[in-house]
Amino acid sequence: MYTTDMYEGMLAETTTLRGHDGDVINAYLARPLGAGPFPGVVLIHHLPGWDEWYREAARRFAHHGYVSISPNLYFRSGHGDPEDVAAMVRAEGGVPDDQAMGDVEGSMKHLRSLPYVNGRVGVIGTCSGGRHTVLAASRIEGFDAAVDCWGGNVVMEKAALTHAQPVAPIDYTGGLSCPLLGLFGEDDDSPTPDQVAMHERELKRHGKSYEFHMYPDAGHGFFYYQRPSYRPEQAMDGWARIFRFFGEHLAASV
Repeated sequence: MYTTDMYEGMLAETTTLRGHDGDVINAYLARPLGAGPFPGVVLIHHLPGWDEWYREAARRFAHHGYVSISPNLYFRSGHGDPEDVAAMVRAEGGVPDDQAMGDVEGSMKHLRSLPYVNGRVGVIGTCSGGRHTVLAASRIEGFDAAVDCWGGNVVMEKAALTHAQPVAPIDYTGGLSCPLLGLFGEDDDSPTPDQVAMHERELKRHGKSYEFHMYPDAGHGFFYYQRPSYRPEQAMDGWARIFRFFGEHLAASV
């Protein structure tokens, strides 16, 4: 909550961390200034790449009192315009799930090593990053809360599995180790409302803690203000739910 006399500031910069197999990759870190301790959040970027939207999202979390880090999952494919790098990654068949999970786990450990983090770390992603979020919360021990924003390919037909994506995230539901918030659009075709319902049934079957919200008149990427898919009302409600959810699960020190 703001008051007009409060001190406010943040530090945001590119940094490095150890990811999958100990590889050093780059990442974007944003944090509030002050002693803290602050909760941490790992931001997993979407299929279009490690782009400006994720830097802005990292700073948004810092603005709200979180230490946020967004690892560059495409680091090993080279550098350049995010869209060009993303095209190279797609041509290569995508980032292998095991590699992505190694980078996400390394990001979580990096946050936990910082003296101004309170010991609690969440994870959030949009699009393919939402899929990776579900995987991370199910395969990696240590996250305290997870937010899946319209992650496609959580539910996958057997024919859609690949060497890079050998197991559908929904098949790991029994291993989900933290509360999950899901935000989806009724007009999305990946995931479709039916696929979201399938995921919800599996979460219920395993007795997991979750909240799913399906927005009318919203499709894939309804947070992205720079695209025609943007839906201001739904996006602002979604952001409010994210901060309320993370506030509930990450604010306390451990």
